[in-house]
Amino acid sequence: MSLDDLTQIDSTRIFVNGAWVRPSGGGTIPVTDPSDGLVIGQIGRGTPADVDAAVAAARDARDGEWGRMTATARGRILMRMSALVLSRAEDLAMIETRDVGKPLNQSRVDSTALARYLEFYAGAADKLHGTTIPYQDGFTVYTLREPHGVCGIIIPWNYPMQILGRAVGAALAAGNTVVLKPAEDASLSALVFADLAAQAGLPAGVLNVVTGLGADVGAALAGHPGIHHLSFTGSVATGTRIQEAAARNVVPVTLELGGKSPHLVFDDADLEAALPVLVATCLQNAGQTCSAASRVLVQRGVYDEVRRRMAGIYQGLVAGPAVASHDLGPVVSARQRQLVQDFIDLGKRELTLAAEGRIHPEVASGGHFVRPTLFAEVPPDHSLAQQEIFGPVQVLIPFEDEAHALALANGTDFGLVAGIWTRDGARQLRLARKLECGQVFINNYGAGGGVELPFGGVGRSGHGREKGFEALNGFTRIKTVTVHHG
Repeated sequence: MSLDDLTQIDSTRIFVNGAWVRPSGGGTIPVTDPSDGLVIGQIGRGTPADVDAAVAAARDARDGEWGRMTATARGRILMRMSALVLSRAEDLAMIETRDVGKPLNQSRVDSTALARYLEFYAGAADKLHGTTIPYQDGFTVYTLREPHGVCGIIIPWNYPMQILGRAVGAALAAGNTVVLKPAEDASLSALVFADLAAQAGLPAGVLNVVTGLGADVGAALAGHPGIHHLSFTGSVATGTRIQEAAARNVVPVTLELGGKSPHLVFDDADLEAALPVLVATCLQNAGQTCSAASRVLVQRGVYDEVRRRMAGIYQGLVAGPAVASHDLGPVVSARQRQLVQDFIDLGKRELTLAAEGRIHPEVASGGHFVRPTLFAEVPPDHSLAQQEIFGPVQVLIPFEDEAHALALANGTDFGLVAGIWTRDGARQLRLARKLECGQVFINNYGAGGGVELPFGGVGRSGHGREKGFEALNGFTRIKTVTVHHG
């Protein structure tokens, strides 16, 4: 089946005001398969004028049928969207695999997660309540949670369906309208999603999708005076520019940026349970995950054993074509491959190489593959221990005691996620409080995707929270009403 048959849309068009239209500039951007580097299609190259049209459509929808619709009715539309996504889950998974190089088994998880996000927010739509506030005698005071209005949502290429689901699902459940800008390296699933949303009965203009380059579409959306809230997931550098642009219009921003997340492995840890998780949570999606646990901090008493056993796991890992669902697929682009390879080459010059996996011999010469690589005895201030690599690279760092582990864990500019591996219950609680990050997992990591679990970071990992019910708070604003009745 060709990619055109899978998408069932003309991907060179953008989706504005409920219709598929040509970008105003008429340009396109090639879509390549990271497994072989071959061009498999085209997407439309949107322009700032297209952003203007999308924002106008979203504003009209906010002031029209969608703005008058009850929360229950919004939830029912989201539930129909969820069902349609499930009906196309296999197609969406294959589209994602061909578009971004994710192993097919992982893409299947993502397509069902998209449906689950929509289902969750469908059920939450009519449960977003205000409060009453005790006040002076003769007064009744209450709060209303109201949508911001038009939300600009900019999503990255590493988890397009999951991040679309958690952002767009929450924004629509709260009553906002949306202009969505997917990454130019991963736009196909977002375009298919727009088509499914229309089939589910989402009114015209409520969801608009403008594909194109970040410098054109992303910048225009971030600085648009008609946007009332921005949500961005991506790099620190781009997130900083997004926030600067939004500040000129005094627009609130939710930023989910990078991470350098640690596992803290103590002498009493259950290594049988921990070790597979240590590796998998770094190498999922070829390491292109903001919450990738790329730093493994290990107490000296078990350090040699952890190093030996993890090295054995790495030596058996295989990177191969995404459709074959090997341990990992390619990284998304030639540029990303070179960025990751530069880190690995630096590590091989300056650090101790503990182990590396292999690339399947049958990969295409144009594929963007990187060997999964493990480094040991890494100084905590080395760039491989401080910078987000966004590739299949993991470092082992020894520590002496709990205080040392905490200092190392908090010793980067990032603060997204941390994992603690210990049987000591008091230690678990102490560290959970003292770790400077947005999520802490104790004797597990990731909790199966955690649609219900608020997610976000501190420091250079961003601010605001996505996922779970907390995301609905971010997509609303509080209005206080004070009634004097004597």
